[in-house]
Amino acid sequence: MKVVFLAAASSIHAVRWVNALACAGVRVVLVSQHDPLQELVEAATLRKLPYSGEAGYFRNVGKLSAILREEQPDLLSVHYASGYGTTARLSGFQPTLLSVWGSDVYDFPTRSTIHRWWLRGNLVAAIRVASTSHAMAEQVRLVAPSLEQIAITPFGVETERFTPCFREPASSDDPVVIGTVKGLKKIYGIDILLDSAAMLMERLRRNEPCLARRLRVKIVGDGPQKDELIAQAAELGIDDVVQFTDRVNHDSVPDVLHQLDAYVALSRSESFGVAVIEASACGLPVVVSEAGGLPEVVVDGQTGFVVPRENPEAAADALYKLVLDADLRRRMGEAGRQRVISLYEWKNNVRQMIDLYEDVIKTTGNARFL
Repeated sequence: MKVVFLAAASSIHAVRWVNALACAGVRVVLVSQHDPLQELVEAATLRKLPYSGEAGYFRNVGKLSAILREEQPDLLSVHYASGYGTTARLSGFQPTLLSVWGSDVYDFPTRSTIHRWWLRGNLVAAIRVASTSHAMAEQVRLVAPSLEQIAITPFGVETERFTPCFREPASSDDPVVIGTVKGLKKIYGIDILLDSAAMLMERLRRNEPCLARRLRVKIVGDGPQKDELIAQAAELGIDDVVQFTDRVNHDSVPDVLHQLDAYVALSRSESFGVAVIEASACGLPVVVSEAGGLPEVVVDGQTGFVVPRENPEAAADALYKLVLDADLRRRMGEAGRQRVISLYEWKNNVRQMIDLYEDVIKTTGNARFL
């Protein structure tokens, strides 16, 4: 099977798909107007499109068509329904599998009625549409109600890399660390985490002063809100408790997670929740908002807690339970890892994608330009 994979080479998620598919025996050609930030495996090929920016999604149509004629793939796998979905649609190549990612179906269609109309055209032009979560699939149906079938293709975790590292306290003075690994953007609700941490500290100082002295909050990531968030922590009086750490590469994320006792994701919007299942794979209990696909990756009360969106009080209540009870943290962490192994093991998710490719190719026949 030969697949042209049209996506942003600058995305670690896109490169991860390409590398995994290539290692599984699929002949993959990554076509992109973006420069790669991650290394491709030797079995994968990169073909650069000449034009960049929003206009590039239109101007690159001719080049994409030429590449498709040269490569003669069995399938065009497109990731991101707005930009690259536009290039694929205008090329007229079939069969095309269009995978939605998040902002392309949550934000893009809200810009105007024209944006919504154009996105709908991209979606219905594809032979099949895929989504990483059921929640995002429902969002797709709001944009394109005529779509009958949307495949669910989770973006999972390599559980042999993301493994538990339970930290037994050497003494009663060892810190209890809650934290997150996220971009410092408003959409990810880091400000809500800080508000909930301040409420948690106030409650601990009142009821558990010894534990209050041990609490730490670790925030790993960079983004446009960083200075604002640092100022917020100082204003809340928890700047001595909160540690901001620069973004780490993906290979280092397990090491960061091993420094935590509980993981927090209080996003305002989230298409799936890769960071959450990575935390669960590492045996951490999680506290998440009920935004988008996050409730799909957490069993409330078993692998963690799901709290209302933009509700720091509810998040503080959940964190209070976890901070006080090491056995609860362990039980939830173990249950979370078992759920990840069952549903989000990366090699199984890659097999799901390959099976979907084979099904699309089988049901549509020979590749062609319409």
